[in-house]
Amino acid sequence: MKSAIFEKAGLVSVEEVEKPTIQANDDVIIKIVRACVCGSDLWSYAHGDNKEPHSVNDGHEALGIVEEIGSEITTVKPGDFVIVPFTHGCGECDACRAGFDGTCDRHKGATNWSNGFQSEYVRFHYGNWALVKVPGQPADYTEGMIKSLLTLADVMPTGYHAARCAHVGKGDKVVVIGDGAVGQCAVIAAKMRGASQIVLMSRHQDRQEMALASGATAVVAERGEEGIAKVREILGGGADAALECVGTGPAIEQALGVLHNGGRIGYVGVPHYNDRPIGSTFAQNISIAGGSASVTTYDKQILLKAVLDGDINPGRVFTQTYDLADINQAYTDMQERKTIKSMVVVSDLV
Repeated sequence: MKSAIFEKAGLVSVEEVEKPTIQANDDVIIKIVRACVCGSDLWSYAHGDNKEPHSVNDGHEALGIVEEIGSEITTVKPGDFVIVPFTHGCGECDACRAGFDGTCDRHKGATNWSNGFQSEYVRFHYGNWALVKVPGQPADYTEGMIKSLLTLADVMPTGYHAARCAHVGKGDKVVVIGDGAVGQCAVIAAKMRGASQIVLMSRHQDRQEMALASGATAVVAERGEEGIAKVREILGGGADAALECVGTGPAIEQALGVLHNGGRIGYVGVPHYNDRPIGSTFAQNISIAGGSASVTTYDKQILLKAVLDGDINPGRVFTQTYDLADINQAYTDMQERKTIKSMVVVSDLV
């Protein structure tokens, strides 16, 4: 089968590799229909990120058809159309039952996260609960709906996780930091949860326009102290909640700066900093929560229905589509901000 391979920083290739097989009783083999590139994938693409040359690529979001199941799988069967999330929660441990399947107690660390989804087939381990069934078959849906369903593998639940962790509620004033796909979905999530004002911090007109169409009430292009002052002017004071969707030190500093004392941060950007001691927030009474998104919980309880009912349209974040053979271009264009998020066609919808 064909699969994307990380060669080195700035180069992803496609080559023939062995098709995966069932290795454990709770494995599921899935034929991939659509995959995509995540903003977090760009860290290794741009910088190497200590990733081994010529290794399995990072891609971890997909839609597919179940082809084969292990003997313990009872929740899906061959032929089912599924959202293939980047997480593998068990659905039974304390963390999963509390709605934090992104950091399952039983499947700790990297065992709970996916990679290698930019391939014709994947082996999805711990598959009995985490996969999300979609009614019907891919061919039953428009391309626009397919795009929205694909966001449910990661970016829409991740944006929702930021809003949930920050306890965004009715009437809240919210600031979203990061205008990529996750930030765009965080805007949608804040609106879903009843925020009265949603300010997106963005320097790019196309992303500003998208966020405004999704429910943002204002945009701020400035950064640092100037940006903080502009946000406070728009909101008439500090924000109730800040949703940090980037993963850098300056983004966290921005989040802390826009809040009133007693405000709340939901952070979902994969951290690439380690110099922000928690004690530094003591004088502000700031609440900070976040981490790996609860993809399966949110999809099953809230987001799949919202997409199928047409209440939200997160699929608009896919602004360019590529064949699997052009996967390097899909990465390059995201890296150069020529597209907000790249969708990858792996096989036909029929």
